Amino acid sequence: MGAKIRVSRAKIAYAHDIFMAAVSLPLSLWLRMGATVDSVPTAFIVQSTVMFAVIAAVVFWPMGLYRGIWRYASMNDLIQITKAVTLAILIFVPVLFISSRAEFLPRSLPMINWFVLMALLGGPRFIYRLFKDRHFELTVDDSGKPGVPVLLVGAGDEAEAFIRDISRQPGAAYRIVGILDEKGRRVGRQIRHVPVHGTTDELSGVMRRLALRGERPQRLIVTKRGLDPSYMRHLLDVAETHGMTMARLPRLTEFHAGVGEAIEVKPVAVEDLLGRPQTVLDRPAMRALVSGRRVLVTGAGGTIGSELCRQIAALEPSELVLVDASEFNLYSIDLEIGETAPGLSRHARLADVRDRNAMAATFAEARPELVFHAAALKHVPIVETHVAEGVLTNISGSRIVADLCRETGAQTMVLISTDKAVNPTSAMGATKRAAESYCQALDRAGGEDSCRFLTVRFGNVLGSTGSVVPLFERQLAAGGALTVTHREITRYFMTTREAVELVLQASTLGTSDTTSAGGIMVLDMGEPVKILDLAEQMIRLAGKRPYEDVDIQFVGLRPGEKLYEELFHDAESLAPTDNAAIRLATPRVADREVLERAIDEICAAAQDNNNAACRSLLTHLVPEFQSDTPGSSAAAAK
Repeated sequence: MGAKIRVSRAKIAYAHDIFMAAVSLPLSLWLRMGATVDSVPTAFIVQSTVMFAVIAAVVFWPMGLYRGIWRYASMNDLIQITKAVTLAILIFVPVLFISSRAEFLPRSLPMINWFVLMALLGGPRFIYRLFKDRHFELTVDDSGKPGVPVLLVGAGDEAEAFIRDISRQPGAAYRIVGILDEKGRRVGRQIRHVPVHGTTDELSGVMRRLALRGERPQRLIVTKRGLDPSYMRHLLDVAETHGMTMARLPRLTEFHAGVGEAIEVKPVAVEDLLGRPQTVLDRPAMRALVSGRRVLVTGAGGTIGSELCRQIAALEPSELVLVDASEFNLYSIDLEIGETAPGLSRHARLADVRDRNAMAATFAEARPELVFHAAALKHVPIVETHVAEGVLTNISGSRIVADLCRETGAQTMVLISTDKAVNPTSAMGATKRAAESYCQALDRAGGEDSCRFLTVRFGNVLGSTGSVVPLFERQLAAGGALTVTHREITRYFMTTREAVELVLQASTLGTSDTTSAGGIMVLDMGEPVKILDLAEQMIRLAGKRPYEDVDIQFVGLRPGEKLYEELFHDAESLAPTDNAAIRLATPRVADREVLERAIDEICAAAQDNNNAACRSLLTHLVPEFQSDTPGSSAAAAK
């Protein structure tokens, strides 16, 4: 039914244009000759008009004038009309000359006819779009219209698109009262009749002027993408000072499909306040690492593992094997990859990295060339209580995966590690440091054709399972106070997408021949963030005031928790890499045989679920691990 309507509308537009072509010739002749047009024989005028209409009918349809929609007529449509009219007249003139030598017609008629027909074809399209877009409303005072009065930040293309979208919506939720230009270059000008009042530094004056006109804005909407996080924090402070909330327009990748759908305003995400400038990535090298290879990801359903699967799938591996111990997580990521990359050969395997038999069967079947080991227990307080479980997953599981990589001929294994492995005060951090040591020892022991073992270390990922951001979001939704462990506690943060991009980038650097064996690739996490500042910003992003609308309570450090994290150990010397966002930490050498005996001993204790023995053995396996008073000032100061 819809296709028939579209075809019929195209035919109506086609008939309209042929009629206009027929009208254009006698109208042009009258404009040129005036009252003396009676000197031209009527039969000749009729013959010429019919001839021009036929030529137009032959030319217009193939020129693609009817693929567009009048509702969205644009400069491209005007260009197509210009081409079609020009071609029709270029054909008409010699045909008329051959048939009648055009003896009754002025020589200027073709040029006049060109302008007349352009107006007759383009004018109705412009008027129709003008009517649909309701731009006539912008010429009158709209201060009484419904909708939340808002100020836009950014006087660019995004602001123009949003204003245009709002103007098309009867009873729109927002009424745009002005624009702020962060650079000040367009102050005093207008975008679609909306004035650019000033810069963000002049917001107080702008607010006073708008308030006098009864247009005091209630919300600040950021239209420009890629603003510096410090500038975003400044905007948040400014908005709060003037009693406004802050929102943003979605990224282009977040727009819904469909021309007619409205642009949806979204809350400012905490990522916009904590992010860093985009890192320059060597994407061809990342594709070369993955493309055409068999890739296996453990912990494929977790926060990092699932994002690894998404980005790896886009790099066109020959096969992708998803391994996870959680049935639901495995189902979810397998379903998602199946929808986004239907042509990719993928296999979902429900297996625990602690189960050597299950993992051996998976490796024997998949024969992976590239392995990303993201499976881990990572929640500090839980692992602190269940040390044996942490040992079995983070140490024994990592050793099983690493050994199988060597036995089945994998080319590279990438271990996803954490900043908590540096000077660990928690059992989780100590177990991850032990896994780092084992992979470093294997990498240093390998020959030219052996599997490379690369460790990538980074800090917290925004929004990951068990992290502080989802906790704060739940507490805000519940209407209660936000809980912070300590006033001075800080953490490194990066987005999941950025972390995984840099993991892939680090993998390309770490597997090169110029990288020393056993090195740890450490991602640049930027400056650490105070959790108290994060809590205050999230409250303000919710349109509330810290300590007034929403309280913040300090509950004390949890077992194993530090005040601040570190990315490097004092004994690890740093070396730059080809990417400024990634640094190489040279290995702390451990005797492989001694390390393997220590791991055998602690894994045996873990099999017996002897948490006390595991904790004691961890202090020997990881000498810098301090476990005497987990969560207390002695341990947490590190």
